[in-house]
Amino acid sequence: MENLNFPPGFRWGVSTSAFQIEGAVTEDGRGPSIWDTFTATPGKIAGGEHARTAADHYHRYREDVALMARLGVDAYRFSFAWPRIQPTGKGAPEPRGLSFYDRLLDEICAAGIDPVATLYHWDTPQALEDAGGWLARDTAERFGEYAEILGTHFADRVKMWIPLNEPMVMSIFGYAIGEYAPGQTLLLGAIPTAHHQHLAHGLAVRALRAAGGKSIGTANNHSPVWPATDSAADVEGARQLDALLNRLFADPVLLGSYPEEFHEHLPPGFADDLPVIAQPLDFYGVNYYEPQGAAAPGEGNPLPFELRDVEGYPRTTNDSPIVPDAFRELLVQLKERYGDRLPPIMVTENGCSFADEVTPDGRVPDVARIDFLREHLRAVRAAMDAGVDVRGYFVWSLLDNFEWSKGYAPRFGLVHVDYRTQIRTPKDSYFWFRELIAAHGH
Repeated sequence: MENLNFPPGFRWGVSTSAFQIEGAVTEDGRGPSIWDTFTATPGKIAGGEHARTAADHYHRYREDVALMARLGVDAYRFSFAWPRIQPTGKGAPEPRGLSFYDRLLDEICAAGIDPVATLYHWDTPQALEDAGGWLARDTAERFGEYAEILGTHFADRVKMWIPLNEPMVMSIFGYAIGEYAPGQTLLLGAIPTAHHQHLAHGLAVRALRAAGGKSIGTANNHSPVWPATDSAADVEGARQLDALLNRLFADPVLLGSYPEEFHEHLPPGFADDLPVIAQPLDFYGVNYYEPQGAAAPGEGNPLPFELRDVEGYPRTTNDSPIVPDAFRELLVQLKERYGDRLPPIMVTENGCSFADEVTPDGRVPDVARIDFLREHLRAVRAAMDAGVDVRGYFVWSLLDNFEWSKGYAPRFGLVHVDYRTQIRTPKDSYFWFRELIAAHGH
């Protein structure tokens, strides 16, 4: 830990998302989301698992906040469930939904922890998806109204705001290749969903600021993209994938423009929305898990690249290569690419999954996670030493949780959850992270 010297005021936190931990999907007026529909579709989720109970955070939030207080974090990043606030994605808010988040926020604040609120972590109300989802511009308008509700009701307690989590994942995994809800396979026909999410972001930033929101940013997933070989064709394939995964989701927000590669796929008149999209931000959230490999497309491939495995590194149980220095590379790349247009960075997610088990003596010895976190924090420190302005680091995740299409097998938490009994057991990494935070004066 003596090599992990972070400055005073550096934020230490943990992150979660509503659908992955809350459960209670039919309680207190919550409407169905696209993930409720997707998990009920045979063959979509590993083992036929679902999130009807998940980690039961809806009923156990006080216990979970107490775990964070013992951990010593400065901040907790959670997400509001859109269908819990607006069951159909529009209209007056559901009072019982507001009441749950009132209780949660009061508990967080009473523990001396700063709430960091994500408005949307992929749980589109099913009624909005039925009307077109993110393929429809109207969804962005509805999201702006949703943001106004949340800002008006919660701006007195929320310290930092993130309108959308990882719009890249919703566009690519949800609409382009269908691995995630809503399960569409439109390939490059999914590009309009990126634009409508960006518009939703811009409208939400305006609504939150009007409601008194003070610190507003993003949470974009980013990966450095490495060509499979040094050939010109593979380098071009990597450039194309980088444009899709990274620049398509950062350029509009930070530069007020889109990569030219995608202009033909965007909705007509997209340029008129760019001033709304490129709202000034207080921080830029970066979620990092792994680098990506790419090569030139093979014959018959309709895309301008081909994915390749990044080989030669250990892997998590989520099959992600563990490459800490790629995180440093990514952070430096963002600074070089966007310069003064890049706000201070918050690492809003970084974490790993392993097959963690409780031993007979009640411990969870997850040494691999401790190594992962230590080395990735060293990468963050190295990027800071290279001039990147990083202000905080949030571990994904506080709790083991529902990991989307892979069900419950991947365990990302600092706290082990027995899904049968809902017993929480802090892992060794929890205590390591607690010591790290304490060593930095928190």
